[in-house]
Amino acid sequence: MKNYEIEIDGQVYQVKVRELPDDEEMDVGEKPIPKSKPVVPTASGEKVTAPMSGTILRVLVQAGQTVKTGDHLVILEAMKMENEIIAPHDGTIKEILVKPNDAVDSGQDLVIM
Repeated sequence: MKNYEIEIDGQVYQVKVRELPDDEEMDVGEKPIPKSKPVVPTASGEKVTAPMSGTILRVLVQAGQTVKTGDHLVILEAMKMENEIIAPHDGTIKEILVKPNDAVDSGQDLVIM
């Protein structure tokens, strides 16, 4: 494994990359590449927060709505990608703190469950 740092929009990320030996080929044609999991927000108590800075595209829930773990709450656009913010646990939406087109910072509260 080799360690690398990459910078995206001023944020520095550390990644590890495994090099394959020259005689080892990746077998990507026979197996489907799994879809990456949605971005999982940080739950701080009962608050669901933005995992990164971006713009709210859609709010998919309403106050009073019951949600289950993994239900989509908000779509956040960051770096030209749509990120699904999901419910970290079962619960009821108490308050929605954002609306479409709102700019949010990393760690900003989005929903209170």
